[in-house]
Amino acid sequence: MGCPSDNAQAVDQSTFWTHSSFHWDSHRVGWAIAGSCAALTVLISLVSVLKHCRNYTKPAEQRQILRILYMPPVYAVISFFSYRFFRSYTYYSLVETSTLAITLSAFLLLLVEFVASTAADHAAESALERKDKKSLPIPFCCWRYRPTKAYFMYTLKWSVMQYVIIRPAVTIAGIICQAYNVLCDSESFSVHYASVYLASVDFVSISIALYGLVVFYGLTKEELVGRRPLAKFLSIKLIVVFTFYQSFVFSALRNRVIHATQFWTATNVADGLSALTTCIEMVFFSLFMMWAFPWTEYLIERGQPHTSVWRPLWDSINYWDFFIEIRSELTYFASRLAGRDPPASNKLNLARAFRVGSALDRSGSRGSTYLLLTPRISNDVGSRSAS
Repeated sequence: MGCPSDNAQAVDQSTFWTHSSFHWDSHRVGWAIAGSCAALTVLISLVSVLKHCRNYTKPAEQRQILRILYMPPVYAVISFFSYRFFRSYTYYSLVETSTLAITLSAFLLLLVEFVASTAADHAAESALERKDKKSLPIPFCCWRYRPTKAYFMYTLKWSVMQYVIIRPAVTIAGIICQAYNVLCDSESFSVHYASVYLASVDFVSISIALYGLVVFYGLTKEELVGRRPLAKFLSIKLIVVFTFYQSFVFSALRNRVIHATQFWTATNVADGLSALTTCIEMVFFSLFMMWAFPWTEYLIERGQPHTSVWRPLWDSINYWDFFIEIRSELTYFASRLAGRDPPASNKLNLARAFRVGSALDRSGSRGSTYLLLTPRISNDVGSRSAS
């Protein structure tokens, strides 16, 4: 059964301007506002990105920060095009949502870098004490976990990284379903169309990813003091919340408060209002991210030359580190399922990861629990241990 079309049969053939004056109807006013806000968002984000690129003093951290800073301009630009070319709104919306997977994974890896770089300032004994058994956050607070267990830390990281696989897969499936007219996003609660199933998979996947981030933040919040971790998390989380709920509200108002016009169906109008609102919101979120991810923490020392912008930009779009993370975690789980010890290259002592290995040595513990971090951190820790 094919999905009823979201678009009106009549197509507006008029141009934006005539020989004598501009043709300012409500759609073109919204077009101008969306375009202006998208351009302003890009400009604000460009300043922040270039500042980080020119002061690229901590590549492991700033690589992830750049990926996060791309979120507002990408959302704004795609939302503008989805408003301008509203007949193809569903395709743009699917692509836009996929960028969230990259942002969440980058944020997790950024937190890992923060912990690895700041934990050395804490006392070894108190750092170990904080990693003792504790309860999971709501709604699973009845269960307790021991963070020093290897399987827990691998599972925690996988809970976030899995979204990098699931969300693009959902997007590709959605595009195919839309092309064959079986997605039917406007009938999202109908079991006869693909939208309800894809949305369910996406909801479960992103819920797991966000929960994993909350658990990791609760585990390492002492090490993250002074790095504005809550502001950083909210700058991402609020984009998710705003875009989801505004889309839900406009959809609920469809055919009740929002009605069709000659060239726009009620669904087109609801989608257009959601896209327009997103363009406006991204201006404020780009400013919020500029404050939450300041380049001033990475300034080049006076008298030293600034770094080139090309390497940072390449690092930010080179996702090989994501591949390595996912491969390492899958290798670990495969080894555990097969009853084998994980490969040595996938192991990293938790205490050393938090710069407290000497405390374990003094206490006589073998330190046989492991936390998977990025290869750069693993090599860095290994070199210090060797020295």
